[in-house]
Amino acid sequence: MIRVLAIDDEPLALKQLESYISKVPYLELAGSCLSAIEARALLEDSVVDAMFLDINMPDLSGMDFVRSLDNPPLVVFTTAYSEYAIDGFKVEAVDYLLKPFSLADFMAAAERVKNRLELLKDKSAPVFEHAPSEDAIFFRTDYKTVRVRLDDIRYVESMSEYIKVYVNTQPAPLIVLLSLKYLMEKLPSDRFMRVHRSYIIPLRRIREVGKGELVLDGGDKIPVGDLYRQDLKDYLAGRSVG
Repeated sequence: MIRVLAIDDEPLALKQLESYISKVPYLELAGSCLSAIEARALLEDSVVDAMFLDINMPDLSGMDFVRSLDNPPLVVFTTAYSEYAIDGFKVEAVDYLLKPFSLADFMAAAERVKNRLELLKDKSAPVFEHAPSEDAIFFRTDYKTVRVRLDDIRYVESMSEYIKVYVNTQPAPLIVLLSLKYLMEKLPSDRFMRVHRSYIIPLRRIREVGKGELVLDGGDKIPVGDLYRQDLKDYLAGRSVG
């Protein structure tokens, strides 16, 4: 599913966006906002793949809102003013819908968003570096490639179609368009384990294991899922005394 945000200061226009989004099978409404200020707060706490965004709004225009974001989601502008089209493409908008637009117009824009995300996903797969002194992985994230030593990975968390890679050397987790399943296939199985449908951990960082969860050496508490509990028990059994 593609998580999208609908933003328009006109309630009727916002309702129409919500209705159109509900009619596209691969779109999921992550939230609807009546202002860019409201949308900014939502983006801080949610994973959003794309925004259907009005341009002419009070306080902060849709155009200025996109320019203010360090790593904006994909953008489809919706507006009644055709003169904004050129500016829209300057900020790499995927599409530009001129009001009033039909469901067919909206679906065409949604398809362009889908195609753009698929292209980005094809480019987001990690590439491993095999160095004699250390193992590292490159993650493509936020239009750049970040090198991460495997020993610096604290844990990995899944969020829908994304993963959050928590790294000792990074102040915030890396957000990567990738699945846990794919990543787990690439990580060395003697060093990493999937312990929950939403978590991968480095085995050497386990500090203690309790009922239903484990604690890593940094104090992070990670749930242990029923499907993965036996693998963890087997790992611990060969390394436990007493």
